[in-house]
Amino acid sequence: MEDQKDILFFKSSIDDKEISSISDALQNNTSSKIEEFEDSFKRYIGVNNAITVINASAAITLALSAIDIKRGDKVIMSVNSSVHAPEAVRHFDSEPIFIDIAPNSYNIDLDKFESYLEENNSKKVRAAIINFVAGELVDLDRLYYLCKKYNIILIEDASSALGATFDDELVGNLKADMTIFSMNQASSKNATSRCGIIVTNDDEIASRARLLRTHGIASDYDENGDLDYLYDVVDMGYKFDISELEAAFNIAQLKKTNHFIGRRVDIANIYTQRLSGLKHVKIPMFCEDQIYTQFIVEIGKNRDAFARALKDEGISTGLHYVPLHLLTYYKNKYKLKIMAYPNALNSYGKILSLPIYAAMTDEDVNYVCDKIIEIESQWV
Repeated sequence: MEDQKDILFFKSSIDDKEISSISDALQNNTSSKIEEFEDSFKRYIGVNNAITVINASAAITLALSAIDIKRGDKVIMSVNSSVHAPEAVRHFDSEPIFIDIAPNSYNIDLDKFESYLEENNSKKVRAAIINFVAGELVDLDRLYYLCKKYNIILIEDASSALGATFDDELVGNLKADMTIFSMNQASSKNATSRCGIIVTNDDEIASRARLLRTHGIASDYDENGDLDYLYDVVDMGYKFDISELEAAFNIAQLKKTNHFIGRRVDIANIYTQRLSGLKHVKIPMFCEDQIYTQFIVEIGKNRDAFARALKDEGISTGLHYVPLHLLTYYKNKYKLKIMAYPNALNSYGKILSLPIYAAMTDEDVNYVCDKIIEIESQWV
């Protein structure tokens, strides 16, 4: 009988490189690891500005502050998004506008996105926060065209899309006003780091984001420049800046981005080969160009019981995501009907995210496959 394993939904890949970088930060305080990390991130993406913050939720909030979002403004997003997007919008007393996902996709339906813009062409529609579930992109050319046509600010929520490319260019260096990344792409409680990053080619937005990141403090208040303890507060901001140790850890992690992607593609390939053809489990079509920050399958019947059966075998799973209109706060606040977003509702009842991360061994992956096949064979 096969011994039961304990397969976490996510586990960070850490070796001597992270330890060495952190040790250097502890022993050498003459240079800034934060500046080094931001410079490394700028070079990796190929963008003018990178602003690090404590997590992706803070990045969304800071991005909205940088564009001076106001009470009553509307911000469009997919109903299949992380809660950090509408939550940030509501903190400004602005209104999140939910759009259904496209058929056979977990991302926003651009037809419905366009229809909303056509019917609500108002200055109150200020921005869109568009996410990329599992690192899979929407038609970005069309998205950029629509945002420009209707003069709305585009914030790409690429917290699950670090390293994704479109027309051979990295997401983050295309035509969005800002792009949000996360160094914890699985949004997992098991992650070692939760660092978020805003990237932009707009120097004015970047300057404002940097100011608001640390309480709106202008540290160059001393006209002579020789008293660094003088400061002024010129706007209301936040305490969103990361530590030197967080930056040191992520300098090493960033260098492994392409390795992480390659390993996830390998795991996705194993899942595809071993789980294809199962009656009650539908898997995504394998594509070597995807980055597979999540591997989302669909369970034909009783998804939650299937997940519990996997949990009994030591396998943790995830859910990306509970549609926003089903969450109590948004459902009650905006009197949203359950059937208002049929594609997301239909998808939600089936989807299940399997573990997929670089620290998984082939033995781990095959154990997950063995148990899925075993449980599925008894499913009715």
